[in-house]
Amino acid sequence: MLDTVSPERLLARADLCARWAGLALGFVVVQQLLTMGGDELAMPFVSAVTAFGLCAVGGVLLGDSLTPAPQEAVRTAGLAPRRVRDHVPPRMAPLLVFQTACIVVLLTIGAAAASPDRSGRTGRSLAVTCSTVTRHLGPWPGLYYAAPVLVSLTLGTAACVWSLRRIAHRPGDNQQRHDRSWAITGAWGLLVSSQLLLVVGMIARVLFYSKCAGMLGNVTALVIYPLGLLSLFALGWSLFTIVAPRAVDDE
Repeated sequence: MLDTVSPERLLARADLCARWAGLALGFVVVQQLLTMGGDELAMPFVSAVTAFGLCAVGGVLLGDSLTPAPQEAVRTAGLAPRRVRDHVPPRMAPLLVFQTACIVVLLTIGAAAASPDRSGRTGRSLAVTCSTVTRHLGPWPGLYYAAPVLVSLTLGTAACVWSLRRIAHRPGDNQQRHDRSWAITGAWGLLVSSQLLLVVGMIARVLFYSKCAGMLGNVTALVIYPLGLLSLFALGWSLFTIVAPRAVDDE
């Protein structure tokens, strides 16, 4: 019966539905963007990955906004200030920060090493010379592809940090703040991990088609392939954290 369901539980279910809706909208947007490839498939794919991450972040933030701050009785305030880092995942949060730093470093290196493609368009390929023959391999994470990634990463990070600070300082029990902080961290992790996997995939593709990468290519492979595995692990954790109904099950 509907009258046996408390308003708090209904709002918690609405929060979970908003998270799922964000993921579902992301899948729909991905399908639409991938069909707009034209003569270039790389940029629609970059846009699809970026849009999916932003939709996931938007769904989690919408779900959190559906739950108003609880009206609690007056209590004696503690002396210890509330900190964001006390509510986010203690192991995954630093890992996601590390992945964000890796994205920035890889895109900076990619923009510096990028060269025009065969059509003279800048920031899309990497010039590789083998036996006096120069090939333009792409897609390469130059400025053309790096710009949307960095913009989406900046917007998503700013929105998640603002929401985490809001949760940490608003009324409510500690378990509720913990659950919602984990969900927002998972949404941010989905954005970060998918972007890192995208950048690593671009670099790995260029290395695969380059037959004379030499020692520099081998060193690069030793770095990016573990980063790819790390991003896959973080991506799975983030998806599970978003859809896990902690806020629904916890009283």
